[in-house]
Amino acid sequence: MNDSITAEQFTAQEGLRDWRVADDVASARFHTGSFATGVELVVAIGRDADAADHHPDVDLRYDHVDVALTSHDVGGLSKRDVQLARAISRAARTLGAKGDPDHEEDES
Repeated sequence: MNDSITAEQFTAQEGLRDWRVADDVASARFHTGSFATGVELVVAIGRDADAADHHPDVDLRYDHVDVALTSHDVGGLSKRDVQLARAISRAARTLGAKGDPDHEEDES
């Protein structure tokens, strides 16, 4: 099953305002305000990722969580990335974390 999509198709989807795409990777930063909230978000991401059998790269910091999605089997983005990105954004909103699609890549 080839469910690959282009970067333009990814960004055109609803519910992905927290995300941006570069080099066939969708990424998002969520400002959590605390390490404990970041841990809760990582746990929620882990649950959703395991349920989808699709696993992102996650970087937990004191006041934010960075997430990167790509589908290695299609060499870029897929519909699975769209679905998981939406689930991650929902989890972040539920926890009060704020998406920051304009963050600079080299910020930590």
